[in-house]
Amino acid sequence: MNTGKTVFAQLQEHLPLHQFRRCVKRYDGNYKVQSFTCLDQYLCLFFAQLTYRESLRDITTCLLGMQNKLYHMGIRGTIARSTLADANENRDWRIYQDFAHILIHHARELYCKDPFGVTLENTVYALDSTTIDLCLALFPWAKFRTHKGAFKMHTLLDLRGNIPSFIAITDGKVHDVNILDMLMIEPGSFYIMDRGYIDFERLYHIHQSQGFFVIRGKSNLSFNRQYSHSVDKSTSVRCDQTIKLTGDKSAKEYPETMRRIKYSDQETGKLFVFLTNNFLLPAEVIAQLYKSRWQIELFFKWIKQHLRIKAFYGTSENAVKTQIWTAISAYVLIALVKKRMNFDISLYTFLQILSVSVFEKVHIKQLVMNSIYKTQDTYTCNQLNLFDL
Repeated sequence: MNTGKTVFAQLQEHLPLHQFRRCVKRYDGNYKVQSFTCLDQYLCLFFAQLTYRESLRDITTCLLGMQNKLYHMGIRGTIARSTLADANENRDWRIYQDFAHILIHHARELYCKDPFGVTLENTVYALDSTTIDLCLALFPWAKFRTHKGAFKMHTLLDLRGNIPSFIAITDGKVHDVNILDMLMIEPGSFYIMDRGYIDFERLYHIHQSQGFFVIRGKSNLSFNRQYSHSVDKSTSVRCDQTIKLTGDKSAKEYPETMRRIKYSDQETGKLFVFLTNNFLLPAEVIAQLYKSRWQIELFFKWIKQHLRIKAFYGTSENAVKTQIWTAISAYVLIALVKKRMNFDISLYTFLQILSVSVFEKVHIKQLVMNSIYKTQDTYTCNQLNLFDL
């Protein structure tokens, strides 16, 4: 039994704190700070994400109730609700954005060999966004509609391990397709997108950057069929064509040929049309790649249900973005610890075990093993498909 460190302190051992200090120094986060440092702020917010705290008062009350354990949990500053509120309001949110990206880099290295349902050596990304509704009166910076506020979280999800490799937070007015301008295209990688991302100039940029896209086509697409490839009629593939765009604008934006695949889903009977610039993979594999895009929808559902990203501890843009990025880093850290310790349980189960044991002085491995032996995981939600590794 580990009698020296709390579970919360053991989780911190997986944080690259020297890199966190570099992020703080980059943005002068501790400038003129006397007692409540950026690390104290981060650990308080991480504690809030881990234990589902509802408000700043909830966070501080719980932590002050364990005053004698705070020093050994890494929290050295004086905790007060107003102090935490001021830190969220004034300290640059980019500190926590940069640190989350560092954790993402470490996690992707661990998950890079994991399967995701399609036999393919290339890196495969799913791109999508989710909208978080806000009250415009309380969040005037989050402009969306005349009487409604919202912000969008645009995410590029690496399907190997379901680790977000890119996240952009914008107001609700920003169209999804604009995010393609912010991506650094990796040669040989696949980018899976819904038809809301159709912009042939941007898709041609992916093609020129030697990346591959798979996107669902629209019904009003103007094109000429150049060649029809033979297909197995016994499969769900209905046609596999090489096409060239004929629209006045689209033909100029994408002057080369692309591939058009029509696929019938046997479960629902619906017909899907996919566009891609990859001519080598079988049509069935292209359809499977697009089907795997559903993992990002499950990712959004999971973080909305199990992390604090819908109710906020502050109303300023800086406070909201700080909370979002600490939530993302909490998600990635839990996934990283689970992988390093080689736990054969769902991420949901692991998070639930940790959430009620943060003050316990027991080794995490023993904690998980005791929970596995004493209880049987009966969580049957479809989201298990995302995290059962």
